[in-house]
This record gives sequence, structure tokens and C-alpha cells, in this order.
Amino acid sequence: MTAQQPDDPQVQWPTRERIAELILRPRPHRNTFEGWQHYRRTRGELTLPPRLTFRQWQMLTPNARFDRDIYRRLTNVNLPLQQTPMAAKVTRLIKRRLHGNTYKQDDPTLAGVMVSGFGHYGKTATVSAVCAAFEDSWLQLHQFLNPATVPGTTDIHAPIVFVSTPVTATPKSTCTAILRFFGADIRSAATLPNLVQLVAESLRDHGVKALVLDDISRLRMHRADDQDVLDLIRAFMSLNVTLILTGVNIPGTGLLREACWQPKQQQWVLPPLESTRVHGLEITQTEHRFELVEMDRFRYSTAEQIQAFVNHLHGIEVHLRLLNAKPGMLTSGTMPEYLLNRTGGVVGLLGRLIEDGCQEAMDTEREVIDQNLLDEIVIRREDSDLAPEELAPDAPAEAAARPARRRRGRNTVFDDKGPQASVDAAG
Repeated sequence: MTAQQPDDPQVQWPTRERIAELILRPRPHRNTFEGWQHYRRTRGELTLPPRLTFRQWQMLTPNARFDRDIYRRLTNVNLPLQQTPMAAKVTRLIKRRLHGNTYKQDDPTLAGVMVSGFGHYGKTATVSAVCAAFEDSWLQLHQFLNPATVPGTTDIHAPIVFVSTPVTATPKSTCTAILRFFGADIRSAATLPNLVQLVAESLRDHGVKALVLDDISRLRMHRADDQDVLDLIRAFMSLNVTLILTGVNIPGTGLLREACWQPKQQQWVLPPLESTRVHGLEITQTEHRFELVEMDRFRYSTAEQIQAFVNHLHGIEVHLRLLNAKPGMLTSGTMPEYLLNRTGGVVGLLGRLIEDGCQEAMDTEREVIDQNLLDEIVIRREDSDLAPEELAPDAPAEAAARPARRRRGRNTVFDDKGPQASVDAAG
């Protein structure tokens, strides 16, 4: 959101051309340089329109009503990214790590950050916002020029690189995903050593300060390729780049533990979690190099937690544009408890419920959100209402319910059982 106040009288309704631009303009994905720059430059540029009462809306011409309704819908489904207590913890750690690593002079290996949390907890949105703000300040500090640029070259300046971890990750596919962020030509680097060298040169030449690997939980440490990818990621930490990894339930994926190959079992075996190991054993190299921070959901047990949730609802409430909305629409009475119970305190589910509620309120011309209206909105909570310790990652319900397949025995009809078996059969 901008610094403009929600009810600033200087704010005007945008023109139809501006509304069309906001809706129809392309939105490239963040895992390319163009997509990341588009996100960084356009985030928070949606200005809040003036409030309208139902009577004021009725007095407008049909064309003006149409324009106002389109922009109200655009506003209501683009809720602001607020600094919740959970997001504030992640923000502080990433800012501390980014600024600290950037100012280091001779440290051969820079510490990284892992941001874990379950679905819809706001991990990617929070990390993206912090990194975009860091890039803004970094560019301003250096007059939007790369301080380490090589004379005679035209390399783009990319302080932040945002990459999604490949679904079937291998060292080659991971290097390719990073190089595609810059639009690099990878045809000349067919072998893995050449790809790794090209990644190292690209990170240096483009002035990269932080590499964000989203969806890192796609790595599973029982696969040999994924073990190699983790080794590759650790190697990147010596390239004067801060690594920020985000994923769902990172402690449950084994990224913080070293899997080892067991020849007898012919499989990768994970040692016990750190909390269950024998006291005194050294933690793994990955755990030494990364600091893990967990994004939680809203809780409702203490006065501080209750107030934080109500403050978040207030931030959403002042953003909404419904004709019959009244102060306290989301924060008064039993509405906070209702919203918490419906969403489990998960930020993403809360936003989806309110966004859908606004759409329903406009479609039915009620133009207000209440519990009766939200009862008609169906959202799937899945396991989001459970605490992390209550979940069992990597153990799908259908796999647990499926009975073990009985191995077919070998046919022994023609086996020679020896002389004693023949004597017994004759007797």
C-alpha cells in the first residue's frame, strides 16, 4: 500500500483507461528478471478509491457505476500485505542477514536463511516484499548502477534473483533455472561443471546479493539427485551471495539432516531429527550454515495475540470498498472469533474468505460482509487448522490406508530337497 490515507480527499477515482491498464497489463512470473522487476516496481501501487455510500452510487450514471464497480472489485480482491507478528519475525531476520552479509569483507561463506511454514501462511509474499525493499535501497545507495560492473560490458544489474525450485530437481535443472532468470544462453554449457561455472559468473557479473529459492521443500533427501542439489546450494554460499530458501515444513523434508546411503537396504536413510539424537552429537553442515525461521498462523490465546488478529482485521477492513460497510464490520462483536474459527488463523485462507465474501456481497447487492454471508462461502482448510506438530509430512493418507502388497512366493515344486527328504517321503 502507498502512504496515502484510506480516506484522503485528494484521492480521485482512476480513469477507465487506467483501470483497463491495471487489469489487462501482463504480469510475468517473478522467476525471470523482467518478472521480478515488474513485481518490484508495481507492488503496492494500487491506490484506494474514495468511499461511496449506496445513495452516492445511485446518483452516478450507468457508465460511472460500471467503472466504480470494476475498480471496487479490483481493490477488494487485492488485500494489502500487512506486517503481522509472524511476518515481522521473518522480516527482521532476512533484513539482518542481507545487510550483515552485504557489509562483510572477507568471509568465505555467507550464512543463509530458511523460511518454513505450511500452505497459505504467506512465506513467499513476505520474503518477496523484504527482498524487493532491500533491492530498492541497494539501488538507491549506488545510484542504480552496479558497483562491481566490468567496463565495456552491458550486464543487467540484478541484486535479487528469485527462482522456483524445479519440480524434479537435479543439479543441472537447478543451474538452468537460475540462468534462465537472466535469459542466459545455456546451449554452450552442456556439462554440469560448465553450468556451475556459468552460474558463478552470472551471479558475479550481474551484482547478485541474494538468491531466493522458492519451494525448496520439493527436494526430498531420499533421492540421490536431491542430495546433489543440496550440495550445489551449499557451494553457492561461497559465491558472496546470501541464500534464502522457502518451503513447506522444511524440518520435515530432511533438508536440515544429512541422508546417507545404506548398501544393505539399498536406499537413502535419514538419521533421527535433531531433537531425538543422542546429546552431544554435532549438527549437520546445512544446519550450521542456515538459520531456520518458522512462519506461524494467528493464535487467539493471549491478549497480545487477540489484539494482533484484530489489528490485522482492521487493516483489511479499511481497505475494503463496500457501499453498506460500517466501522467494525470485521472487528466488532463475535466476528473476529468467527473468522478465526473459519480459517484457523491462516493468513492466506483469511484473505481468500474475505475476498470471496466481497464478491458475493457485490453480486447479491448486500454490499456488506456479515456471518450469514460468509456462511455461504466454502473454503477448504485441509490441514491448515492443525498445529505443525500434529501433522505428519510425507505420509499421504491414501498411502497409509493402502495395505502392504504381499510378495509372491517362489515356486518350489521342482526343488531338490536332498536325500533325507526322499527317505521321509518313502517311509
